[in-house]
Amino acid sequence: MSQRLRRALALGALVCAVAAGLVAAGATAASAHGFSSVVYVDASSPEHEHVRAELGLEYDLLVVSAADAAHDDALFRDGTAAFDGGDGAAQAAALEKHIDDVLAYVTPRFTVTADGAACTAARDGDVTIAQRDGVPYAFLVLDHACPRASEAHEVTSTLFPDSEGYVTGTKTIVTYALDGQKGSAALDAAHPAFSTEQSTGERFWEFFRLGAEHLLTGLDHILFLLALIAGSRRLREIVLAATTFTVAHSVTFLLAASGLVDPPARVVEPTIALSIAVVAGWYVLRVARFGDGAARLDTVGQGHLSLDSAGWARLGVVFSFGLVHGLGFAGALGIDEPWSWTLLWSLFVFNVGIEAVQLAIIALVFPALMALRRRSPSVGLWATGALAVGVAGMGLVWFVQRVAAA
Repeated sequence: MSQRLRRALALGALVCAVAAGLVAAGATAASAHGFSSVVYVDASSPEHEHVRAELGLEYDLLVVSAADAAHDDALFRDGTAAFDGGDGAAQAAALEKHIDDVLAYVTPRFTVTADGAACTAARDGDVTIAQRDGVPYAFLVLDHACPRASEAHEVTSTLFPDSEGYVTGTKTIVTYALDGQKGSAALDAAHPAFSTEQSTGERFWEFFRLGAEHLLTGLDHILFLLALIAGSRRLREIVLAATTFTVAHSVTFLLAASGLVDPPARVVEPTIALSIAVVAGWYVLRVARFGDGAARLDTVGQGHLSLDSAGWARLGVVFSFGLVHGLGFAGALGIDEPWSWTLLWSLFVFNVGIEAVQLAIIALVFPALMALRRRSPSVGLWATGALAVGVAGMGLVWFVQRVAAA
């Protein structure tokens, strides 16, 4: 065996090991989003020295967290029974019955200060239940009485931390209009607080970071991207595929995040999983059909953008599934306020964060695959084929799991 072939085999083994690691890491989760939670907050100033915050919290998570914190078995039993019954009125009644324990959990973990002085939280109105992201959410309004009027407020959220053991990576999305300051903020364990005096750059950095983290922690989106990379025959194809994916998910991302479309998660999540299997399977079938000729280009330079018929058909599939992925991205951001320039810029920066990570992955993986294909086409074919098979298999597993859980 030549030294060149040994190097090619080693590089192929490395690529396959990376793919296997990603698939193994995702094998324990039916959904890349299923073990995290999002808290939604709408904060306003109805009058001076008061901050009104409407909190939206996952009902079942609120029940188990509040019951555990208060050692209230009755809350757990009543709340779980209402959840299993699927009756929103019963769920609200269960929380109202144990409202002191619910407030004892929420108020220390969601706080507002004015010029550094703590505002005192009190419940305003009854708990209500509504469906959001396909699951019941409890909506609780808190009126924060502040010791003095201020134009500088700081909001902190440490709700549903990883340490509780129920979810990981909880994010709190805050939309606020406080004493003339308007905007949106994204909070998590690493950045649990924000000030309404933050600069535009600081506010947009939060959404850039949120977009980057969402792609990095969303194995389904990463696997979809790896499927695109494995099936791309040259740099032009992966760039056009990534651009097509960006355009498609940006359209539905904007429509869904601004509240113009609201498809149920039970449809979006299985379709995302299916898209992974289809795009990866597309390349697997091409390898099975053409063998070493799978990377062959037909009529190069003859069509628009120098794509052959297979390339154009693939872009059509990518665009269609990109529309669905945009709905998944929007669900993670969770903003459904009326149209505004603040919303538009928040969505744009979140999207830029997604694209930055996407391009970084392409820059790391695609050159390695191209080098492998040039050094040893047969090893490159097996490496990309193994990657595509693993990704397609994981997509099918997720699809079945998500359909069964819907």
